Amino acid sequence: MIELFDYLETFLPLSDKSKKAIEKICSSNSIRKNVELQPIGHTCKTIYFIKSGIARIYYFKDGVDIAEYFAFENNIIARAESLFTGKPSKKAIQVLEDSEIIAINATELFKLYNSHSQIERLFRLIFEAAYVDTIHRIESIQFCSAKERYLALLHETELVKRIPLKHIASYLGITQVSLSRIRASLK
Repeated sequence: MIELFDYLETFLPLSDKSKKAIEKICSSNSIRKNVELQPIGHTCKTIYFIKSGIARIYYFKDGVDIAEYFAFENNIIARAESLFTGKPSKKAIQVLEDSEIIAINATELFKLYNSHSQIERLFRLIFEAAYVDTIHRIESIQFCSAKERYLALLHETELVKRIPLKHIASYLGITQVSLSRIRASLK
């Protein structure tokens, strides 16, 4: 839980009371490579903290597997559109390597908002940051070349090197052949 609280406190320092309340609604799990934390069609009721490993959000378009988002160690991942609407998601969450995660029960988390204004504020800040990241992702697709997007992804973390190239290519919106050309041009 230390890693989770270190992450949370980058947004807002927490009282011991808030930490204990959050800890009660969390569970630690070891997940094997390629396991889906949430399949397509599932209603999201859990926020996942990636303690170690990598996870992704993906969907299918015209039968093609498209990576939308990667969550690296010490980050969270959830299907926000499903979490907030209560509707099934058209996207899935999958771990890409053996991972250690902390699952946060979102139903119980939202109940804590009424009695712990600090927790409500914390998660508002986290979701605001995620929204801004989503806007930056959209803008990068609109205004940056695939090569620029790839370099930005590499700059984000060294863990990118552990992601299969097919997932990186789909995330960038290009073919694996185009990704290979970009990678060759950087050597």
